[in-house]
Amino acid sequence: MSFLLVLVGSIVFALVCKKPLKVAPWAFYAAAIVLDVLFIVDATTRMPGLVHDGLYLLIHKCTLATALFVVVMYIGVFRKDGWVSQQLRPVRAELSILAWLLALGHVALYLGSYVTRLASGIARPAVALSLGVALLLLVLLLVLGVTSFNGVKKRMSKTQWRRVQKWAYPFFGLVYVHLMLMLAPAALQGGAAAQASVAVYTVVFGGYAVGRTVRAVADRRVAKNEKAAELALDEELCLS
Repeated sequence: MSFLLVLVGSIVFALVCKKPLKVAPWAFYAAAIVLDVLFIVDATTRMPGLVHDGLYLLIHKCTLATALFVVVMYIGVFRKDGWVSQQLRPVRAELSILAWLLALGHVALYLGSYVTRLASGIARPAVALSLGVALLLLVLLLVLGVTSFNGVKKRMSKTQWRRVQKWAYPFFGLVYVHLMLMLAPAALQGGAAAQASVAVYTVVFGGYAVGRTVRAVADRRVAKNEKAAELALDEELCLS
């Protein structure tokens, strides 16, 4: 499936380019914006075959942004002192901003299409539901994307910033819902490609939900044990 190939490529990109991404993130952000512009141009004036096919897969279907968001998601599944976290946690914000920028091209095209269909009165209930989910995603996307920039983060208190970033969890959940709404009609009609996509996305997002829950429980247990050890040490010092 194409999403798995893009996901593997995104993981390789994150590992290989982590240093230049940290040193010169704006170069990568500029490249993402160029891809969005090319996509908008392609939507109005079809570009040559390979360019069109690449933009359709990466931006039109939002595959690249989704893959990068998955990488960002899964960083939180691993221990903070583990190899994965040490490699990728320092560029987690940059990866998130890249995904955010790439998703904007997809949003720009589809949002106009949804609104036109609703305004014409020919939209089915499923389309209206999809638009509702898409609008919620857009709001969360803008809030999470803007607050990922260091300049904005520094102007917020740690508590406020962490509270805002917790909205990433419902955002990831709504991304899955949005994907299912897009894929379900074709999957229910027997479309093999759609059924395969439903299975892959379910495994990827379901795996994250389970992994992140396990990590949260493990981290809470470690914090509790560390606190108990500190209290025991304080008591011992007092007795001595």
